[in-house]
Amino acid sequence: MKGRVVVLGVGNLLMGDEGLGIRCVEAVEKQVLPANVRCIDGGTSTHELLEDLENLDALLILDAVASGKPPGTLVRLEDDQIPSAFSNKMSPHQHGINDLLATLKLLGREPGHVVLIGVEPAVMKLSLELSPLVLGVMPDMIALVSRELAALSARAA
Repeated sequence: MKGRVVVLGVGNLLMGDEGLGIRCVEAVEKQVLPANVRCIDGGTSTHELLEDLENLDALLILDAVASGKPPGTLVRLEDDQIPSAFSNKMSPHQHGINDLLATLKLLGREPGHVVLIGVEPAVMKLSLELSPLVLGVMPDMIALVSRELAALSARAA
């Protein structure tokens, strides 16, 4: 896989399933990854990430996603589909991620390809733990990230 790739986990670890993106990026980071893949725990940050996300070949965003589907549903969106995913925001960081992507585009420094991978949350309340339902889907989410990275690698070959 050529080019710069970032796997960005976002969310709030204090709000139950809202911490899913962070938990997933921590798990992905423990895997053997190509040298050009960087994992970032974005937490609830937004524009602080601008420099880290400029001119990437690909950006994979991991997050809890309010898709209107049943809790525990795995969601994958890409490129132009992503802004709509943040229209039903669950937390302030999601609005910020949408703005961040728009700012990168305005500057002409947007990633060449963006994929959002997430899960419809089951529990959004003060808690340091993921719900059993979302925790059970997390391995599928991590496997999807691995498949995305493999597809990017095959496309670049």
